Amino acid sequence: MIVRIMGEGQVKLADSHFAELNKLDDELLEEMESGDQEGFRRTLHALLDKVRELGDALPDDALEPSELILPAPDATLDEVRAMLSDDGLIPG
Repeated sequence: MIVRIMGEGQVKLADSHFAELNKLDDELLEEMESGDQEGFRRTLHALLDKVRELGDALPDDALEPSELILPAPDATLDEVRAMLSDDGLIPG
């Protein structure tokens, strides 16, 4: 699966990593629902770091269709709320 991190580029990720990423996504949803800005920021960075760690960055000139788009590291809670589906950032 190809994942785009807004403002950074694309990462190729194996489907086998989604269970681990879904845990962070669930945490992020809880923090957003409770308005926990500090927790939201911490978990968003943890999610993006995990995607970078587990995935392989595609070259900057690669233009693959992204199956998943994640917010930029500096995205606000309100910006991420606007991006979310009912299932969170990572579809389960």
